[in-house]
Amino acid sequence: MADVADPRAVTRDLFSATLGSVCCCYTGQPFDTVKVRMQTNPDQFSNVLQTSKLIAGEGIGSFWKGAVPTAMGMALENAMAFGVNEALKRAFPDNNDQSLDTRPDLVKPFLMGTITGCCSATVLLPSEIVKAKTQVIVGASSSTDVVKQMMKKQGLRSMFVGFDAQLMRDAPFYAFFFGGYELNCYLFRTYVPSMPDELNYFLSGGFAGMFGWVAAMPFDVPKTNVQSSWDSKVFGSYFPQMAKIVKERGILGLYSGLGPTLLRAFPANAALFLGVETAKKFFDDYLWKL
Repeated sequence: MADVADPRAVTRDLFSATLGSVCCCYTGQPFDTVKVRMQTNPDQFSNVLQTSKLIAGEGIGSFWKGAVPTAMGMALENAMAFGVNEALKRAFPDNNDQSLDTRPDLVKPFLMGTITGCCSATVLLPSEIVKAKTQVIVGASSSTDVVKQMMKKQGLRSMFVGFDAQLMRDAPFYAFFFGGYELNCYLFRTYVPSMPDELNYFLSGGFAGMFGWVAAMPFDVPKTNVQSSWDSKVFGSYFPQMAKIVKERGILGLYSGLGPTLLRAFPANAALFLGVETAKKFFDDYLWKL
């Protein structure tokens, strides 16, 4: 258990997660903006192509609305997520993981991912709220202006609205995110042994992101609506919002924006995991050798 908080290991986790986050954010932000518009205003933004054209009409930079708080929040989120996940791996090691002849435990990564999701939700929440409110505003706006309005309307509480919604989204997402990544890496190593490690990381990360979002999307749509609203509560707004969406749009309403989300999920998370694994190698070779 002493290895859990090993200074070198923790520094390596934070360094690699931060660099991976930058790759992920700027690769996936345009898709995320399209998704948020479709989720919060489906009557005006009914499909990916139409939504993209309307956003482009506001200026190409509109696709990266909220990118700064997203990048900051993503760095914190992934520092927490990868840090917690790697710490759990060190605390509960899989003795078969290093053996090429024995199948690793493929259930444990899903359980660890669930725990990780609950932890990271706490860190991610404020930036997710600012991002959601910024992205749904049509026309010129900045994250700073949004934060000022939030503080004026609800005070510090505005930074924590929809906390239950964040937990409901992140727990299943990270279960399939980290669990799917470990499963994909194992399958590629087993059935495509000639595949370069970098390609394995890229493909495994991309598919893991897609698996995570398919599992989490029904929880993400009401979360987005709760956090983009200006009168939501810290707890208690999530389930009424979910019931309202199902009543008005049907069950499929909980999957609004799934198309652009999956389009974003593969390249963004492929870039994330490739960035993380590459940064780990760089750290080991050049920054802090064993």
